[in-house]
Amino acid sequence: MSRVANFLGRGRIAGLSLGLILACGLAPPAFAQANQQADAAPLQFQDAAEEARFHALTLQLRCVMCQNQSLADSNALIALQLRREVLELMRKGMSDAQIKDYLVQRYGEFVLYKPKLEGGTLLLWIGPAVVLLAGAGVVAAIVRRRRPAANRDASDDGQEW
Repeated sequence: MSRVANFLGRGRIAGLSLGLILACGLAPPAFAQANQQADAAPLQFQDAAEEARFHALTLQLRCVMCQNQSLADSNALIALQLRREVLELMRKGMSDAQIKDYLVQRYGEFVLYKPKLEGGTLLLWIGPAVVLLAGAGVVAAIVRRRRPAANRDASDDGQEW
């Protein structure tokens, strides 16, 4: 009997330990969500000109997490934080170009929807045209190879085998 009681005691300890581990594992997401809701408070603009400049600038910047959304359109936590940072930089008197340069230094050219035309970004600008032209060349070569074969079949003397 003592073995059964000992086993049941170990089972309770294991169950309590598992419960504690699960409770600790679920707590961080709850705190993260609470922080996200606190950061989601709407931005307060001083005037309509500041708001228009802010929206124009955030449409030109890419969310570093979403990758296909502008900073203005993204609901990611980092986008919320970056929007607040952009507004703070605007209020410090930085120009749009200075703000973009600051963000490029932190996140790279990727943060810009329209990267500058430089040696490093040249492939981004001409790459799609090169791929399109190469694809058109491959299609033209395939069509040229098939056309002579079709003409030989048409010149057959009409006999059935």
